[in-house]
Amino acid sequence: MTRLVLIEPFRAVFYAPYYVALEGGCFAQEGIEMVLETAGTPDAAAGRLLDGTADLAWSGPMRPMLERARNPDSPLRSFGAAVMRDPFLLMGMGARPDFRLADLATLRVAIPSEVPTPWWCLNHDLRLAGIDPEACPGHVRMPMPEGAAALLEGRVDAVMLFEPMAAALEEAGASQWYAAASRGPTAYSALYATTTRIAERHAAFTAVVRGLGRALAWLQTVEEAEVCALLAPRFADVAPRHLARAVARYRGLGLWDGTTHLPAPALDWLAAAMVSAGAMTHHPGYESCIDRSLDLVNPRG
Repeated sequence: MTRLVLIEPFRAVFYAPYYVALEGGCFAQEGIEMVLETAGTPDAAAGRLLDGTADLAWSGPMRPMLERARNPDSPLRSFGAAVMRDPFLLMGMGARPDFRLADLATLRVAIPSEVPTPWWCLNHDLRLAGIDPEACPGHVRMPMPEGAAALLEGRVDAVMLFEPMAAALEEAGASQWYAAASRGPTAYSALYATTTRIAERHAAFTAVVRGLGRALAWLQTVEEAEVCALLAPRFADVAPRHLARAVARYRGLGLWDGTTHLPAPALDWLAAAMVSAGAMTHHPGYESCIDRSLDLVNPRG
């Protein structure tokens, strides 16, 4: 067994493939003893890779792209895709089956402040729909729990957040107005590491990608109850009915594909959103940000 330290930025249901690989023994079947540690933030996770105290982490591929746009010599590279659709949901009180993105121009919307990617992506969604985000004064950044409370108290008209908070809001009368996953492929979460560590532990990282592929394949075939049972130890503070609803929604949205391949269109869309939002000046390019040597043709093994 090869021992590796893997860093999660924070705990979230949409990261299910990683937890399935851990709890289901997928990494162990590939000869990897994986030690999971929580960084608390995406920045802290990247810091653990750069200071050499961890072998690999997961995050949005936005992280290596952002670093490569700032510094072409950045050592960070992504590989092993796990989530290639946006997990964020726009919730409002009551059903709104005729909702259009153009409606956001006149609505008060709570946008997550914990991470930047959903804001970048929503901005790009709006621009593609012909709406100038700067002309939407009702959009405010706040932590997701505060946004949920603001919706229930009538201080905002809609809130953007992820599961299982969306499932909890539905019990209070809220409805899903828009699923960001519906826009199509968006590179949202993958493994990443430094080029030095990839070279040093290439065989082990290849085994990790195979293990992640096993987890993704399993998620395609089992009943939702089995998925929830495997995830439950990682989400002890989440009501079982909320976890079940979250898993069902994300599976229905196609959040977890059956392959670890990170498609170029998914990365390019995210890059366009980041450039559109002013987060970076240019797209460093797929080959610059993705380590293709770990892109397995048959990750299911």
